[in-house]
Amino acid sequence: MTLRSTTTGLPGELEIKNAERDRARSVAFYLPQFHPTAENDEWWGPGFTEWTNAAKAKPLFRGHAQPHVPADLGFYDLRLPESRAAQADLARRYSVDAFCYWHYWFGGGQRILERPFDEVLASREPDHGFCLGWANQTWTGIWHGADDRILMEQTYPGEADERAHFDHVLPAFLDPRYFTVDGRPLFYVFRPEQLPDPAGFVRRWQAMARSAGLPGLYLVAEVSDLLGEGPRYSDSELHGFDAGVYVRLPAQVTTTTRLRMRARRKLLGHPERYPHARTLPTPPDGLGGTLHPCVYPNWDNTPRSGARGLVLERSSPEIFADHVREATARTLDRRPEERLVFVKSWNEWAEGNYLEPDLEHGHGYLAALEANLAFSRA
Repeated sequence: MTLRSTTTGLPGELEIKNAERDRARSVAFYLPQFHPTAENDEWWGPGFTEWTNAAKAKPLFRGHAQPHVPADLGFYDLRLPESRAAQADLARRYSVDAFCYWHYWFGGGQRILERPFDEVLASREPDHGFCLGWANQTWTGIWHGADDRILMEQTYPGEADERAHFDHVLPAFLDPRYFTVDGRPLFYVFRPEQLPDPAGFVRRWQAMARSAGLPGLYLVAEVSDLLGEGPRYSDSELHGFDAGVYVRLPAQVTTTTRLRMRARRKLLGHPERYPHARTLPTPPDGLGGTLHPCVYPNWDNTPRSGARGLVLERSSPEIFADHVREATARTLDRRPEERLVFVKSWNEWAEGNYLEPDLEHGHGYLAALEANLAFSRA
């Protein structure tokens, strides 16, 4: 098997090209929920997609910027190859090296939202880097205020199901576009703390990868710490993951802002609101191993959750540029292959975190990313 560069598509150049890099590599999470599915039709009504939430959003307080409206790409449908090609063209233009497609495997072969990536893989188009992020979490109605409604349950039936899961994604791992670190396909786990046996998962998947002729996988665990109250998972190194990604909202949370938020919610029915922090959050002490940074352009999930949501206030491409610059600097002392910056996200429109152009900022967030991935030599 010949491994290829995820940046050029040419054989045998992976290590050489990345050793010559003068910037960090960027990986943007990618939501495939922009096309109708039978499940969403049943749960939320005919034709539901992520655009349904985004387009119906309304301002919930003075100065609340909603709805967010797409610019260049419009209200696209991911069943169309032209839409996927236009996204890839923008990503290449602004130094997004790979999309990390959210991948759903609920156990027993149960999947959802698989069509866009399946077509990308089968058609070999667009010619742009990608990897997979396993969104191993039960789907509930929490986005719509129905916390107790189970839509699709995440299960872990055992090692036979792990083998079926691995065999299912192996063709993607073997694709020359797949994003790699030292030739190893990167596979991201969203909720490692929910795996019944995280260390066993790592051990078995690495063994299956080597048996399939790969040099192994680059397994990455999310270290989620939403508002800085402590990570959900802190054992990525102990369990054998190659790295973690520290995922924390850049919210300026203090005792004062918490009290103000609670008063607004109680008296005015407002969502949680925090200033967008000017500096990138720093991981707490004690998290071992390689920890990649993650940057947010913005966050406002009120299109999904209404007054139950959370809003970052005063977000801007300028703040995002500062965060990308800080994230890039944190990778400078690493080997070129591991100089990674994760972006949440490429297209999470109903969470307000997206790089794609909108009518308010145009290409501002994309330009901020591209301009600040380069390493400062000052």
